[in-house]
Amino acid sequence: MQRIYAILTLALFGSFTFVEKESPTWWKETVFYEIYMPSYMDSDGDGYSDFKGLSSKLDYIEELGIGGIWLTPFLSSPKVDNGYDVSDYRQIDLQYGTMDDFERFIGQAHERGIRVIMDMVVNHTSTESYWFQESKKSKDNPYRDYYIWTDQPNNWESFFGGSAWEFDSASNEYYYHQFDKKMADLNWSNPKVVEEIQEVLRFWLDKGVDGFRLDVINFLTTDGITQDNPFDEKGEQIHMHDKDQNGVKEAMKIIKSTVNEYEDRFIVGEIGSEDIQELKQYQSDELMDVVFNFNFGSIPEFSAQRIYDEIISMEAELSSYPTLFFGSHDMPRLMSRLAENDENKAEALAALMLTAKGVPFIYYGEEIGMENISAANLEHIRDVQATIHYDLAIQTGKSDVESLQIANDHNRDKSRSPMQWNSNIHAGFSDEVPWIKVHENYTSRNVDAQIPVKSSLLNQYKKLIEMRSSNPVLQYGDYLDIKFENNVLSYTREFEGDKVTAVFNFSGQVYELAPYGNLLAGKYRVSSNSYAIIQH
Repeated sequence: MQRIYAILTLALFGSFTFVEKESPTWWKETVFYEIYMPSYMDSDGDGYSDFKGLSSKLDYIEELGIGGIWLTPFLSSPKVDNGYDVSDYRQIDLQYGTMDDFERFIGQAHERGIRVIMDMVVNHTSTESYWFQESKKSKDNPYRDYYIWTDQPNNWESFFGGSAWEFDSASNEYYYHQFDKKMADLNWSNPKVVEEIQEVLRFWLDKGVDGFRLDVINFLTTDGITQDNPFDEKGEQIHMHDKDQNGVKEAMKIIKSTVNEYEDRFIVGEIGSEDIQELKQYQSDELMDVVFNFNFGSIPEFSAQRIYDEIISMEAELSSYPTLFFGSHDMPRLMSRLAENDENKAEALAALMLTAKGVPFIYYGEEIGMENISAANLEHIRDVQATIHYDLAIQTGKSDVESLQIANDHNRDKSRSPMQWNSNIHAGFSDEVPWIKVHENYTSRNVDAQIPVKSSLLNQYKKLIEMRSSNPVLQYGDYLDIKFENNVLSYTREFEGDKVTAVFNFSGQVYELAPYGNLLAGKYRVSSNSYAIIQH
């Protein structure tokens, strides 16, 4: 392999820029860890993770260095969409335990200095919720206007595919659902709905949660049903009028002001857009503290150029901190999608996420290099989004093989398999996990195997997280310079006179750095898919 020898000196990284001292903000100092609720740790053998199981793994999470946990939905739900279809906003789903189990979990997390934010879905409810069951009884029911009903539906399509309208024969009207037909959209133009949601937020804040991840929050229907959506040149609908409606920001302000009734709480918003100009509209002191930027986090395949471009874009466009992530419950795993099953590359991407400017979110299992699972047939798919796309493909004349491929392309199960605590494919869960199919030939890295190995991916994650959590430059520092050349990405961040330089080599060649400063992580001789983090 040809070697490239380069001497990087401080002069390469620009002149000193004064950075105004910033008051401490806990979420800027925190490395978050997303836990997909059904998949983390099962305490009772029913095949579902639960709060007792989570509590049993808090020592592991603490040792990993995590300061904040994001829990996906755990409220009462029929699980058409794995909990994103809430049937009761004030009840813990029985599969995850009891309210006492939850309160013990959050108390034990707080004892360890770990904050907890919960996924909150206020765009829609399950059609099994009391509100919707009352709403459908009659047109003059007090809950009727909690949802959106019409006898003249427009052309809006569901984001899961197919029509966004479902006919109800009892009232001879249609109700609106942006996603599955069993997930009815709330009517945010109704003040009673707003008041109900405010009380729900206060209920959980009183329980001690430290904030919320707000699901598809710019999809709130605040302006009612407006004109038909247009179509693009491929015949695909452009979701122009069914999101980002007039009134969405006012609704967000009410949510934020409600959360601000409690001290030191945090809101991260999922904005259904990849347009950085749209994302920036929702990130401010009176709206969302931060928003997820899927342009950075969900690129379909590895591209050092794309990562660099997105860092530049976030720095130029977002006035507050960006979010940094390479995985979530809605996308293929980092190891399979970006790292191409290369542990060195996965470690380098972790180092990038933990040294760039922003709030990092690690998806459970990334720290041990978990891979995607795959579905061999339709019976192995549980994700509603995938099954809807399979049915639509069959309806348009596609073969079973073609339809299965389309379903797999949209299947979110691939990144939702049980946390690999050991070498068993079910990792301590029941022998046959009831809500997801894991193939017998599935193998993945696991915790037990990596704990004793000093150089393991898990132990490297621990070092990187500790480095980020203990270094103010990596929490608050601004960029002095960002460079990209020959697939080598580098940047320097500065805070109160201290500087950290990070170099990531994706060139396929060897990069030699002149020793200087304090090497925090990596090596001065940066091989391909590796890195160096230097404080000076």
